[in-house]
Formats: sequence, structure tokens, C-alpha cells
Amino acid sequence: MRAARFLVLSAGAALGVVAEWTLYGWADPGHWVPDLAAGWSLVACGVVAWWRRPQSRAGVLMAASGLVWFAGNFTTAGGAWLPWLSEHALYLYRGPLVHLVLTYPRGRAVGRLERAAVTAGYVAAVVTPVWRSESATIALSAALVAIASGEYLRSVGHGRPMRLAALQATALVGAVLTAGAALRLGVATEGAGRATLLGLQLALCVLAIAALVGLLEAPWERGRVTDLVVELGEARSDTLRASLARTLGDPSLQVGYWSPAASAYMDEAGRQIELSPPTGRRSTTRIDREGGPAAVLVHDAAVLADPRLLDAVATATRLAASNADLQAKVRAQVGELQASRRRLLRSRDAERRRLEQRLREGAEQRLLHLEGQLAGARSLTAPGSGTATAVARAEDQLGQALGELRELARGLHPRVLAESGLAGAIASLAERCPVPVALRLSAARLPEDVEAAVYFACSEVLANVAKYSSATSVTLSCEVADGAVRLEIADDGVGGADPARGSGLRGLSDRIDALGGRLRIASPPGGGTRIDAEIPLA
Repeated sequence: MRAARFLVLSAGAALGVVAEWTLYGWADPGHWVPDLAAGWSLVACGVVAWWRRPQSRAGVLMAASGLVWFAGNFTTAGGAWLPWLSEHALYLYRGPLVHLVLTYPRGRAVGRLERAAVTAGYVAAVVTPVWRSESATIALSAALVAIASGEYLRSVGHGRPMRLAALQATALVGAVLTAGAALRLGVATEGAGRATLLGLQLALCVLAIAALVGLLEAPWERGRVTDLVVELGEARSDTLRASLARTLGDPSLQVGYWSPAASAYMDEAGRQIELSPPTGRRSTTRIDREGGPAAVLVHDAAVLADPRLLDAVATATRLAASNADLQAKVRAQVGELQASRRRLLRSRDAERRRLEQRLREGAEQRLLHLEGQLAGARSLTAPGSGTATAVARAEDQLGQALGELRELARGLHPRVLAESGLAGAIASLAERCPVPVALRLSAARLPEDVEAAVYFACSEVLANVAKYSSATSVTLSCEVADGAVRLEIADDGVGGADPARGSGLRGLSDRIDALGGRLRIASPPGGGTRIDAEIPLA
């Protein structure tokens, strides 16, 4: 490719000198200097663009336009066939020129309309009478600008800045050709023709320089990478490879993150990336962060030839790597916190269960023994005596104490939950509730902590219904589906339940959240209360 570029540059220099000497000689610099400048500008800028931006064909098209620009300068040469060829090649440069401006900066036609327009441009360049007609020139120029405008308006996202650059280049050429044709139509003099030719030559010089600067600066690429940085800031880190491949136009691009544990680069799926020695077509770019490796890009050698683009991509990659690290740390911390909350919940439930067992096996048994002794004492006393009355009063107080102790024990940990399962325990709650409860329960046994959470949720909600709701009916559903237990409790009471005003519902929410579940409360004033809870079983 280096030899080819040098050959094109040498051919352009030599052809320009010969063409200007053949047509004008050296005695009239007012004619040959601007003509030579136009051709040489296209060739030189095209070769530089071809070298610095090999992935784009715009440089090749510029150089081709400059070479064939001189083809029309041999109309006064000796012989029969060369002047004839030169006469019919007068507008040949407009073929690659149209191709260049319509497809800038890629240099490749995309879509049927664009390909058809490029083909028509080459056909018109070969058929000399087309561009020789002033009316046809104006019509063709307007059509080119209309096509470029339509492609720009239809473009979205990252392609829009490139379409804008193509529209600007097409508008420049179209405006110069249209103005020249209109001037020649209105003023058919030699001076008008000379002025329009000078304007065209100047426009070609400006176009060549602007196109080269645009390809080197590549503002559309910087904008794309800036958009990419924004996307990466808002999206998950595993979109980096796809986003970079789309942005840089390299579907084969690979992204590897440095893994200290494996001492290797791993892709998004956790597979190790083998780094091969760079070849002519593939290149490896390592990206460091804080003095150590962060990521590696394996890509087409041409896509990161611009150091500024490489810096922008490196910034985006470092951002993605930092996001990946932070997200991994946050996930680990959240998982650790979740596990810690589960351990605390299970430890608390185990302690409550031990305390309930101690109350049942200790204090309750002693009170039951005392109840038997009081019954024996009552049988030995005369009915109606003061002693019998005192014993009866003691039995009554003892019965209340036993009831309160059992209620306390049930609040600590319900024995019925272990004996009858969750369905039996909820049915027992419904029986004690003063408001009628319609049940729909699953008989499946669940993990102890999940059963405890569901039971206490039902107990708290039914107690609130009895105290505050003024409801006439309650529906309670507890079912297992899709790896989770779902609890729904709804009443037809006055509504207005507010978790912020009481500790009961807040405690339920904390317990369910500790198990990875969620609690939702809907209680509009006058519209009843509905509580939905979902706890995953995994």
C-alpha cells in the first residue's frame, strides 16, 4: 500500500506538469497555476487521507478525482486519438467526485438510492453532453443535494454526524456547479466561462483540504465515542464490546478485562482471551489504569489509527472497567449484607423458638402443676366458705396467667407452625380472628424462615384488621408459584393504613426484605386495605 500511494502521488505530480504544459504552456500562469493547484490538491490530500485513514475510501476517491482532473488538458496535443479522448474525458473527474461527496467520509455507498446516485454520477461523467448542458448540470446538482439531504434526514444516532459531513460536501460542489451553470446561461461570454472555471478550481482546492482535515479530525467519531461514554455510564458494563464494535465499525472486535485471580484477560462470558502477536490486519491495544492492566482490545489495525480516537476509546474502556469493578463490589457487599440479615433473622427466630420452648416446658408446666394443686385444694374446702372463694379467685387468676403466657409464647414462636405447618397455623389465626376470613392456602411446606415470615405477616395484618379496619370480611391467599410464595390479604374496611405510623408493618417489611422479598401496601381511605407480599424460595 505504501508503494501504491507513492506511485499515485508521483503519477499525479508528473501528469499535472505534463497536462498544464500541453494545454497552457508556461507563459500564462493565470490559467495553469489554479488548474494545477486544483488537481494537485485533490491528489495530495487524497494520498495523505489514504495513508492516515486506510479504512475509508474517501482518500482513494479524492486521489482518483485529482488524476482524471488533468484528462481534459490534452485536447491540443498532437495526434488524432489523444485529443479526441481528452475531449470526451473533460468531465470524467466528476464521477469519483460525486462518489466522494455523497459517501463522505466512508467512501462507500450504502443503500439502493445512494448506490444508484453514485452509478448515475459515473454514467454522466462518461457521457460528455450531460454535464456540458447547463440545464442538465443544474438539475443533476439539485438532485445530488436532494439525495444527500434525504439521507441526512433519515439518519439517526451515530450515523447522523457523518451524513451531515456528506451533505456539506455535496452542497459545496452542487452550489459551485449550479452557480457556474446559471452564470453561463445568463452571460454567455468568455469572461463568464473563465470566472466559473476559476470558481470551480478554488472550490476543489477547498473541498480537498476540508475533506482531509475532516478525515484526520474525525469529529463524527469523537461524537460517537462521547455518546458511547454516556451510554456506558447509564448501561451495564457487559454492553462494552457490542457498543465499541458498533461505534468503531469492527464486528470482530474483542474486549478482555484483566483478572488478577487468573492473571489473564477474560471476556464478558468469563473465557480467557488468547493474545496473539500483532499481524498486519489485527492489532492488540492494552489499556492500563492506575499503573496496572485494566483491559485489552483486539481489533482491526485500521480502526484505532488516530491517537485521539484511541484516547477516547481508552477512556470509555476504563470507565466500563471501573463500572464493572464497582458493580462487582456493590453486588458482593449487597450479597454479604443480605446474607448477614438472613443470619440475624434465623438467629433471632432460633432464639425466640428456644425461649418459647423454655416457657412451655418451664413456666407453663409449673403453672399447670399449680393449677392441679388448686383444684385439689378446692375439693377439700367447703363450698361457699371464704377459703373456697379465695381458691376460686386464685384459679381464675391462674387461668388468665396461663392464657397470657401461651399468647406470649405464641408471639415468640407459634408451636402450631411446627406441628401443623403453615396452612394449619394460618387457619388457626383465621379461627381466632373476630372478622370472617376466606382462605385459599397451599399445603406445601416451606423453609422455616419463610414460613415464619408469612405467619407473622398474617398474624400482624389480621390483628390490625380486628383492631382498626371496621371490616366485615377478609380474604387471605397464600400460594407457591414460580419459585416464590405469594401472600395476598385484603379487607373491606375503612383503609388508611400507614406503615410509617406503626412498628408492626415496618417490622414485617424488614423481615420480608431480609429474605429477598418485597411487601406492598395499598390502603386508600375508605377503600379497604390490600397487602401483597412475595418471598423467593431460592
